[in-house]
Amino acid sequence: MAQPQIKRGLKVGEAVAQDIVRKIGAEGLPAGTPLPSEAQMLEEYGVGRGSLREALRILEVHGLISIKPGPGGGPIVAGVSPAAFGQMAGMYFQAGQMTFRELMEARLVMEPVMARLAAECRDPEVLSQLAALAEGTPLEDDDEYLSHSGDFHRLVASMSGNGMLNLFSASLGTIFHGRVSGLFFPKTRRAKVREAHAAVAAAIAGGDADLAESLMREHMEEYANYVKRRQPALMNEIVGWR
Repeated sequence: MAQPQIKRGLKVGEAVAQDIVRKIGAEGLPAGTPLPSEAQMLEEYGVGRGSLREALRILEVHGLISIKPGPGGGPIVAGVSPAAFGQMAGMYFQAGQMTFRELMEARLVMEPVMARLAAECRDPEVLSQLAALAEGTPLEDDDEYLSHSGDFHRLVASMSGNGMLNLFSASLGTIFHGRVSGLFFPKTRRAKVREAHAAVAAAIAGGDADLAESLMREHMEEYANYVKRRQPALMNEIVGWR
């Protein structure tokens, strides 16, 4: 079997890591799929053990694989995780001195656009699921309210049909909510949130892209203004690498 060609200018470990990622994508390997053993990959790539382990370490650090220890263990596909992507992005946000104000502004741009795209795509398989999430948003239990609200926004993003926007949006949401955990609308305002979600869901189901975008922007701006009032100092805080 011919060995994969390693690009010039790359370290051997980086080149091997790139080829492993290429294969994961090309073969559509889902999360939890074991990758070939170390012995198999050493033979396939014709590299030293140190270079192979460097490649696997690169992928593990970036959250694309996990390493199962012990007999019968080895590298396992971890899948594309918004949390892992957000953690990596957070390192760049911190190095670039980017603030939560900028993060919030980015979400205000992306989420309305994704609501528009969701209305244009109108995936019939998930429209009922979106409506159920919106209408079933709990009002009393804090954890259930937060979980349902997050699920609603993530589902809208996934319905956009744009995997890149979906990943960026979900990762920014993970970073943001990790910092403002516990800061959500009080119970007296949650019925209005449920109404807003239901209106967005109805606009998406009806294929009204302009309305879906407008309603999502209005909803996101209301929450952004609420956070600014409650935690004004947060706006100038640098996004940290967590």
